[in-house]
Amino acid sequence: MKRISFKNGNIDIAGNIHLPADFDENRSYSALVLATPGSSVKEQIGAIYAERLAQRGFVALAFDPSHQGESGGEPRDLENPAARIEDLRCAVDYLTTLPYVDAERVGLLGICAGGGYAISAALTERRFRAVGTVVANDIGEALRRLLPDYRQTLADVASQRTAEARGAEPRRDPWIPDSLKDAEDAGITDPDVLEAVRFYRESQYRHPNSKNRLLFISYGGILGFDAFGLVPDLLTQPLQVIVGGRRGTTGQYEAGRRLFDLSPSSAKDFFVVEGAGHYDMYYKPEYVDPAVDRLSTFYMQYLTK
Repeated sequence: MKRISFKNGNIDIAGNIHLPADFDENRSYSALVLATPGSSVKEQIGAIYAERLAQRGFVALAFDPSHQGESGGEPRDLENPAARIEDLRCAVDYLTTLPYVDAERVGLLGICAGGGYAISAALTERRFRAVGTVVANDIGEALRRLLPDYRQTLADVASQRTAEARGAEPRRDPWIPDSLKDAEDAGITDPDVLEAVRFYRESQYRHPNSKNRLLFISYGGILGFDAFGLVPDLLTQPLQVIVGGRRGTTGQYEAGRRLFDLSPSSAKDFFVVEGAGHYDMYYKPEYVDPAVDRLSTFYMQYLTK
């Protein structure tokens, strides 16, 4: 693995490139850009998938989004769909400068919210020759569905922006409860939320750069985001959609099915990892390994000359 950085405008993006075990800088490789879940940093889900795909012979780039993790950008903890998508464009800009990357063989993999961002980027970024998703979600649709009253949230965002313009402290809310105890105290029993808390806050994958804080005004951009609306018109690349077979409140199965059905591509595949829930697909080998097998076959088919 190599630590690297690239630019999104004036923002320094911090990334890790995962390389095949027999890497030879004089060779030319297919490369993959990974779009990670909301709140996640490159050392978590991105590293899990990038490491496994590098073992299959790909150069795989995982990075922290603008405003998050080790990457630059103010204000901190901003989740901005437009910035997330531009990060992906800038990532492929960077890869095309590397002598060992074949610019004609670059693919994209998006996981969870990163799946929606990956699709949105691929609509108009033709340098991504093939697109894969794992438990993809359109974060805008998901939050419009999950928030108790998203119209009121937008009104609250407006009030918060005015307050901050007048000097108030920025508001930062937890993405999820900070601990299982906090979830219990809040009366949360949803298995998907509890599994998210276990992974991000109480497992070996907890990371200090993943702070579990969302700048509240982010909701203004997120709630207006539509990842899949233009798929029938603009998504031309081969598409691999992977979902967990155990459905839950994240809506990952339904979102993946909708994405697959909307895609006009004749080169598309829908793969169900039976028994897996949303967060199982992040890190449990019995579910991640079959997903990586499918992705590897897909990318080898469509990222070859």
